[in-house]
Amino acid sequence: EHPKMSGSQVKGVSTGTTILAVKYRGGVIIGSDSRASIGGDYVVSKVVNKLIQVHDRIFCCIAGSLADAQAVTKMAKFQLSFLSIQMESPPLVKAAASVLKELCYRNKEELQAGFITAGWDKKKGPQVYTVSLGGMLVSQPFTIAGSGSTYIYGYVDAKYKPDMSREECMQFATNALALAMGRDNVSGGIIHLVVITEDKAEHVIVPGNKLPKFHDE
Repeated sequence: EHPKMSGSQVKGVSTGTTILAVKYRGGVIIGSDSRASIGGDYVVSKVVNKLIQVHDRIFCCIAGSLADAQAVTKMAKFQLSFLSIQMESPPLVKAAASVLKELCYRNKEELQAGFITAGWDKKKGPQVYTVSLGGMLVSQPFTIAGSGSTYIYGYVDAKYKPDMSREECMQFATNALALAMGRDNVSGGIIHLVVITEDKAEHVIVPGNKLPKFHDE
């Protein structure tokens, strides 16, 4: 029995989940499976979208308590819109990740959420940042988190390539999430992906019946 992201004592909805973000040539993909549960393995809703837009080209993704995550991202959105008015330009992805890091760190006693931030900005192009519960901020080419992620470390390490095309990256993200959902009884439902480039942020949904099947199920 692997430890769940959060025990059932957590208030609100905790999420048995898998989240990831991956850079590719020209953009970044952030994704999650979509199912939320309250404690244990009781599945409440299969259509919770855990990808939250904090600015035009910046999204974050949550593993942990949904209520916490929503509260934190609401504060982050507010701070970022304030920041972009001050700077008279869109906020950098790193600034967004830093705001989330600060909020996580300040509230670390109460929080049950870990964050991934991904986006595009003029200064550094596509970027991926991980904010851990303790408030550490790390920049990476790709990252995975959540209870389902333990099953796919081998897969992503073997399959990840720097400089993938958009198509390759979509396949990589979809396969990884589908694999985690197949193994983790708390993940599941459908896959949400957001593809972020200089031009736009595009939301893609992969329904359960369109997911790649793996032969050991």
